[in-house]
Amino acid sequence: MATLREIRRRIRSVENTAKITNALQLVAASKMRRAQERALAARPYAEHMRAVLRNLATAHSGEDAEEGGAAHPLLQQREIREATVLLVTPDRGLAGGLIANLERHAGEIVLSPDRTGEVSMVPIGRKGRDYYARFDIPFRAEFTQLGDYPSLAQIRPISRVAIDDYIAGTVDQVLLVYAQFVSTANQKPTTVQILPVQPPETDGPAQEMPYIFEPSPQALLEELLPRYVETQLYQAILEAAASEQSARMVAMKNATDAANEMVEDLTLDYNKARQNQITAELLDIAGGVEALAG
Repeated sequence: MATLREIRRRIRSVENTAKITNALQLVAASKMRRAQERALAARPYAEHMRAVLRNLATAHSGEDAEEGGAAHPLLQQREIREATVLLVTPDRGLAGGLIANLERHAGEIVLSPDRTGEVSMVPIGRKGRDYYARFDIPFRAEFTQLGDYPSLAQIRPISRVAIDDYIAGTVDQVLLVYAQFVSTANQKPTTVQILPVQPPETDGPAQEMPYIFEPSPQALLEELLPRYVETQLYQAILEAAASEQSARMVAMKNATDAANEMVEDLTLDYNKARQNQITAELLDIAGGVEALAG
């Protein structure tokens, strides 16, 4: 059985750990609110852009059918000889099972038996980079230290790498893996294809929107499609940032609660050991008194 000194040391150690995890929980909670607000505020813009793209792509396909033109390079479907996975992970740990779930989700894509051709990675975040650096998977680029509140200017180099590689024919498919923010306690690993661009489909029958395109749909697509890829990526990184802070807050809260429960158990053990020591001392005194009396 542990001595009283050892139990006291363990209690102090666990109490110090609880203070650290509680501080991390408070920091994550303060960052989580702002990150969630940014992610939720960006959703309406992304949804409206998808609606505009859907109608613009429909008009463009009709125009191409009449003129016999080719589709925009970012809309062209090709045989997949090489695919690139953009994996968005945190730069720091202490986020519960979020990082492991993302790595496992990306690993299922890389090792899928249905996949044909080669796979390369573009890790966005230090944890994903460190994990996949241990495997023989080539990196086309890597991006880290985007901060807790990344801006659109920080995202443009990432989208430019993906767009340039796809237009050059170096890769034939670009997938984006990130943690979609559902709620504070729920972050869902999600995979979306950003290249080639697939215009969103409507849930019901297609409806003609009262849009007048000026200039032509082709000219608008030249400007809108790169912007659409940037928006998709920016929205995913905002969702990932909100998911990271939410997962870290929940994980640190659970760690703090577990530490406090451990302190209670250790305190009970300490009291029992102290009582046993006092009882033994009393028995020794009583035995000594009896010996003197005899």
